[in-house]
Amino acid sequence: MADTPQRLDVPRGSSSRFGFLRFNPDAVGQFAESIARFLGTGRFLAVQTLIVLIWIGLNVFAVKLRWDPYPFILLNLAFSTQAAYAAPLILLAQNRQADRDRVQAEEDRARAAQTRADTEYVARELAALRVAIGELATRDFIRGELNRMSSDDGDERREKRRRDPVS
Repeated sequence: MADTPQRLDVPRGSSSRFGFLRFNPDAVGQFAESIARFLGTGRFLAVQTLIVLIWIGLNVFAVKLRWDPYPFILLNLAFSTQAAYAAPLILLAQNRQADRDRVQAEEDRARAAQTRADTEYVARELAALRVAIGELATRDFIRGELNRMSSDDGDERREKRRRDPVS
């Protein structure tokens, strides 16, 4: 069976030449965030400063323990390695935070739109109630009309009695 040539315009799929390089992106992201969170603390700075002071002190004053003499090339290499790993981890953590912020902003916009729609609905309902109440007879209006009618009725009876005192 002849091998068919691979098409370069089609992704490979799930099989990878380097199967051991598959990582769970969320696990890597969570690890990056925990490292970035630790690198931004005063505890990290204090521990790192203490280690550097001990390193320099041992290499300057302890003659028999000098594993990294004065220009401290090994210490410089350790800092370079730390920076080489810290920068991408911090950027990965920032990207994940930006994604979370974007999702939160979208949720906030949706919630604000829903709140605005609810507020407009309540305002329309309130306006409709005001119009309806304006067309309804209130208790005071009905009482006034009854009083007017009873006073008119009373005036008619008095007038009738005055004209016909026998009935």
